[in-house]
Amino acid sequence: MSVNKPWADPKDGAFKRQVSSFRETISPNHPVFKPANGRYWLYVSLACPWAHRTLITRALKGLTSVIGVSVVHWHMDSKGWKFFPDESQSTSRDLCFEPSGGVKCLPQSHSTKGLTPETYRAGIDGTIDHNYNFKRLSELYYKADPDYAARFTVPVLWDLETKTIVNNESSEIIRIFNSGVFNEFADPSVPSIDLLPKELESEIDEVNGWVYDNINNGVYKAGFAEKQDVYEHEVINIFTHLKKLEEILQNKYVKLVEKYGEQEALSKLFVVGEQLTEADVRLYPTIVRFDPVYVQHFKCNISTIRDGFKMVDLWLRNIYWNYEPFHSTTSFDHIKLHYTRSHTRINPLGITPLGPKPDIGSL
Repeated sequence: MSVNKPWADPKDGAFKRQVSSFRETISPNHPVFKPANGRYWLYVSLACPWAHRTLITRALKGLTSVIGVSVVHWHMDSKGWKFFPDESQSTSRDLCFEPSGGVKCLPQSHSTKGLTPETYRAGIDGTIDHNYNFKRLSELYYKADPDYAARFTVPVLWDLETKTIVNNESSEIIRIFNSGVFNEFADPSVPSIDLLPKELESEIDEVNGWVYDNINNGVYKAGFAEKQDVYEHEVINIFTHLKKLEEILQNKYVKLVEKYGEQEALSKLFVVGEQLTEADVRLYPTIVRFDPVYVQHFKCNISTIRDGFKMVDLWLRNIYWNYEPFHSTTSFDHIKLHYTRSHTRINPLGITPLGPKPDIGSL
């Protein structure tokens, strides 16, 4: 599907998200996809919130040297995602990318003046496809399935041994990474963390359910709506659930201050329980994009996070500044440029707003 055609059902004007096609897992008992160091590769966009959660989990679990990564260009056109075209630049060490295929984005923005979808700045706008030197993500999908006939989405978890896609559903990829199947290969200097502890699993699943439908996917349902009544329904629903999230965090923070004192309370302010979990990983990519993109581009402008949801903003700033895997994988340049330059049906002139400033507040 072209990104310049409607993403909404022409009958009711409502956004419909594509269901992921590849849904395998990795485990010692799997007949094909068994854990190994260097066997699997992650294809992502730094702009995409679904891909972002896999990058965060990969870093949190100490897998940056176990599972390689290639990053598509921020611009997506009618043919889908594309890679950096110049193989000679693949070893450039610049803003975001390391020669090993690592990702480390700095919290700063570059001028967008003069940038076009054909701009290729080594180390900033994307990487090559490190494995096959493909020019398009679509080529990877066709390598896995020559008859593939759906959209070419990120993230993609690729198996270098069988040369096929293991999984392209982000919620399942992050559970594969968290499952422990790669623990023996993980970086021992990264503190061990379980993002899905058994005692919190049911609560995490419950929160993930309403956050996904009403906030994660909610911004897309509002932004791609093609009828006024559909848009209004969806945007009101988003803010109803942001208010719910605000109340949850506010009540938790009050109890944490009473229990630990104000200084320690912030270190335990998470969506579920008193530790970082999958619920935080899944919520963060949407909230960090909200003020810079969703407010103006998707017309989610009843309020910004920073002005209307003080506890959500505190949670966001704490996660961003105090947990390196979150801020090192957050590229505000890719986020702003992708949405405003790729969705020409929404923003036909491709003008990228300068604000908000700053992209995220200090802590």
